[in-house]
Amino acid sequence: MLPKTLMRSDLHFPDVAEVYHGKVRDVYHLKDDRTILVATDRISAFDVVLPRGIPHKGQVLSQLSWNMLQATAHIAPNWAIASPDPNVVVGHRCQTVKVEMVVRGYLAGHAWRTYQQGGRELCGATMPEGLKENDRFPTPLITPSTKADEGHDEDITSKEILSRNLCTPKEWETMCRYALALFAEGSRIAQERGLILVDTKYEFGRAKDGRILLIDEVHTPDSSRYFHQEGYAERQAKGERQKQLSKEFVREWLIANHFMGKEGQAVPAMDDAFVQSVTDRYVELFERITGEGFVPAETGDINRRIQQAVGEWLG
Repeated sequence: MLPKTLMRSDLHFPDVAEVYHGKVRDVYHLKDDRTILVATDRISAFDVVLPRGIPHKGQVLSQLSWNMLQATAHIAPNWAIASPDPNVVVGHRCQTVKVEMVVRGYLAGHAWRTYQQGGRELCGATMPEGLKENDRFPTPLITPSTKADEGHDEDITSKEILSRNLCTPKEWETMCRYALALFAEGSRIAQERGLILVDTKYEFGRAKDGRILLIDEVHTPDSSRYFHQEGYAERQAKGERQKQLSKEFVREWLIANHFMGKEGQAVPAMDDAFVQSVTDRYVELFERITGEGFVPAETGDINRRIQQAVGEWLG
């Protein structure tokens, strides 16, 4: 039998002011301007939450993100304060900037689909001629998108961001500087582990004192695409597909089973073997990127475990 999963947390603390359940995370805002972020085992693709949870996925996301937040704190200030449970990060409450800072080091995914259709500009960034899928860009590109409260995020240019007052010019400059520096550090860390950080997204928020802080998850398989470094050049030369560690294989499985989140399409059944394979991929990336062995947390009653751990930490 597969381990139990956490599909929805139900935490109760006296100082909770607001609760929000997202596609993957449950957010508890406290009255003292701290936020409890619970990574559940839900998994989403094509903006649809799939019916089965992935054992240990929330723990992988939370612990990997906490690890990366600590590893990059000297690059950009972030929201994180503590991780009292394997599925939890507690941090400063921030007002989210409604812009996702997508940084691309390689011509892959959405960028490649745009390029393949003849586009040479993406979100105001110019993509050079003469590239093939998964080639490296001369320099990383920032291709922002709007952070939608509901539905799909949309591509946007820096001019549109400023004209719509999604952030100030100074905030935009700060987020660009942080995003490129974080991508460079993430790439360095990945290289040490035999991986290539292909692309990723960063989210930022305004702290109570007005500072721009890095928020949410960082360099996880849900927010990033990684290639295996070994054999990358050879596969590119032969025009072969790259070996990657990301959530992309879940999307590919869904597409192969005739689901892309469109109206009228039914989510295909996820059998135990497929669910286990997804867990294995997440654990593999955790161990590759951190260099640490993954130690599964107790899954008998995950919600109770989190309630107790966070309650004790809050005092």
